[in-house]
Amino acid sequence: MPVQITDQNLALLAPNARSSYRDAFANAQPVLDLFGISQSPLRMAHFMAQMLHECGGLTIQFENLNYSADRLPKVWPSRFQPKGPLDPNAYAHNPQKLANEVYGMRMGNTAPNDGYTYRGRGLLQLTGKDSYKEATDILRGSFPNAPDFVQAPDQVISADWCVKVAAAEWQQKGCNEKADADSITQVTRAINGGLIGLAERTEWLKRTKAVWPG
Repeated sequence: MPVQITDQNLALLAPNARSSYRDAFANAQPVLDLFGISQSPLRMAHFMAQMLHECGGLTIQFENLNYSADRLPKVWPSRFQPKGPLDPNAYAHNPQKLANEVYGMRMGNTAPNDGYTYRGRGLLQLTGKDSYKEATDILRGSFPNAPDFVQAPDQVISADWCVKVAAAEWQQKGCNEKADADSITQVTRAINGGLIGLAERTEWLKRTKAVWPG
């Protein structure tokens, strides 16, 4: 029998979840079944731990780029003074300008405002035009009616599509098998490209395993 996700599960793990995320998970069971995530408690626990970390307990829809001048050199030390060339005061508390600077001309971003247009969004915080195009291509393999996320990036956070995007990406990256091995490092590398936030992800996993014990 597939592992179930309930409103009670979500309320316990993410009491301050955004309404769109709550609505999405209320109707997520068929999606989790389709992509094999609900086949075992271990898969469900790993999947939810990563989602909860990436979007701050289901509270973050858009990447927060509203940084202070003091914080910018700590996040991007090679870009901002004293080590980098840019004056942090010129980018502080200006998310659009900052996104276009740090994400521009990479990750498929080529137009002047692409860095901001394709900033982090959704359960997996998709970032960069290439990621939005990849999500479209992957998801249309199972849902031919999926929107073009490059043309409609805000659909990534919608109740209709946010779980579908995350689940399809999860399967595509081989995360079910990595979760079967109970390897938080392997899953995190697949999702994040590195091990950023590993300690926090591990704490989330402890919590999700308590909800879905193996």
